[in-house]
Amino acid sequence: MQRQIVLPFSKAVQISLESLRVRLGRSMVTMSGIVLAIAFLMSIWTSNAIIESLREANDPSVNLILQRKGIEIGTEGAKAAQAKQIWLVTLSLLVCGVGITNAMLMSVAERYREIGTMKCLGALDSFIVKLFLLEASFQGLIGTIAGVVIGFLLSFVTALISYGRAPIHYFPVSRILGSMGLSVLIGLALSTLAAVLPATKAAKMEPVEAMRIER
Repeated sequence: MQRQIVLPFSKAVQISLESLRVRLGRSMVTMSGIVLAIAFLMSIWTSNAIIESLREANDPSVNLILQRKGIEIGTEGAKAAQAKQIWLVTLSLLVCGVGITNAMLMSVAERYREIGTMKCLGALDSFIVKLFLLEASFQGLIGTIAGVVIGFLLSFVTALISYGRAPIHYFPVSRILGSMGLSVLIGLALSTLAAVLPATKAAKMEPVEAMRIER
């Protein structure tokens, strides 16, 4: 009977980071999808937070600017605009999830021999799953942080161009920080969930069959 070895979590982290370094090009492609999706999400939330803050300020000069931009002062207009943007955000996140899953599946196909070798040496299936989930989590974390920063900056600069210095005077700190935190959680969750299928596929591979596959 094959003896299976329980490798420490730190070893899985080390192998995952090394894999990302070696496959930097593919990692960048995967992270670009996360960056775009989260940047889009964050830009919408930032824009909504700034507009809502300007509405609540009830400054006559600011209200005049909002009206000139075609933005309704009442809350009904804000709710209608947010409802129209929900499907765009959902679609963006779904596309991102599909992209991550596809990239991870390709990563599995490129590493049949590596996976087979680890399993022949006694690596547990749970270790293989952990390895791929860690890779996806690292990619998700980096891509999400970059997306949050890019989305916020683009939206804030656009607001400054549209509304002058008003977004600075009435900057919604708590709402923006909340949106950033939620965006990071969504990005990490999306990246991890999208990697479940590829990770499971890798863990179920038979060592002998994996070793036979040519690169």
